[in-house]
Amino acid sequence: MATKSLKARNNDIANTSRQMEILSNGIFADGELPTFANKIKETNQFPLRPKKLEILQINLGYMCNQVCEHCHVDAGPDRKEIMTVETMQQCLEVIKKTEAHTLDLTGGAPEMNPNFRWFVEEASKAGIKDFIVRSNLTIIRANKKYYDLPQFFKKYNVHVVSSMPHWTRGKTDKQRGDGVFDKSIKALQELNAVGYGKEGSDLKLDLVYNPSGAFLPGDQMGLERDFKKALKEDFSIDFHNLFAITNLPISRFLDYLIASENYEDYMYALVDAYNPAAVENVMCTNTISVSWDGWLYDCDFNQMLNLKVASKVKHIADYNEELLQNRNIIINQHCYGCTAGAGSSCQGTVA
Repeated sequence: MATKSLKARNNDIANTSRQMEILSNGIFADGELPTFANKIKETNQFPLRPKKLEILQINLGYMCNQVCEHCHVDAGPDRKEIMTVETMQQCLEVIKKTEAHTLDLTGGAPEMNPNFRWFVEEASKAGIKDFIVRSNLTIIRANKKYYDLPQFFKKYNVHVVSSMPHWTRGKTDKQRGDGVFDKSIKALQELNAVGYGKEGSDLKLDLVYNPSGAFLPGDQMGLERDFKKALKEDFSIDFHNLFAITNLPISRFLDYLIASENYEDYMYALVDAYNPAAVENVMCTNTISVSWDGWLYDCDFNQMLNLKVASKVKHIADYNEELLQNRNIIINQHCYGCTAGAGSSCQGTVA
């Protein structure tokens, strides 16, 4: 396992222009595989346009207590990008006036932002219907100052969406680092103890699964059954839903694909699994992603490739929903990851 981010290692894949160069050339430039734009033209879905805004996803910073093998954010302890209170205030003004029903806080580990709790308290007053915090679970056990996070989440009725690569120690620790599995299990048990994940409970606890290698996830419902059975039998853990997410060929996963000589095979697999029905509900059509420094993106993945929205409005300080709705969504070959098989989004499969 790497202990530093690509950026800290000066890996050329940390450069977003290098990632775009890889995705735009090779098997796509020579016509061996169709570009994503040409693929959706075949099904009369180009250009991709936004629908009604439902989800405002805000990245509170790239700092994280883990350095996971396939992290598309390239997050880690060495990443110092953190959203300031000033940018949070600008986000709060938008949250108050938007008709989006879901607020989705992500990172890195969003809890590591020093103003995380203040922001949750303020944002909770805005009347958002579904208030999500994406937690890596181990942050709850990382330091005493985080031990009360389950109670804090409960107080504000936060919907906790947690990363869990597998129900076994070996596969989880391989992707996320030694000791991650045991800490994750302990954190899930503590969330259960305050009422999260229980049948009939309003305290929503969902898990996120993504494959550990260069292959697509299996059937989401089947995976959910397997996870629920194993975690219940082995650790008495309950949760509500499992979201199966396809690894997109960007950042650390792209680095892994190239290093393992799986890049071309993986792109073939994504293109072969292309599903036009999934295009209808990809997350970029109902989501705006806000970076730690306030810039606006069509989705979290475009944020990591520094592909800002194609609109006059590009920053949260100038937010105008009407203008943002009148834009084309920026696409590239990584978008095949969200349209393969049953499709993939931050909320799991889409088709």
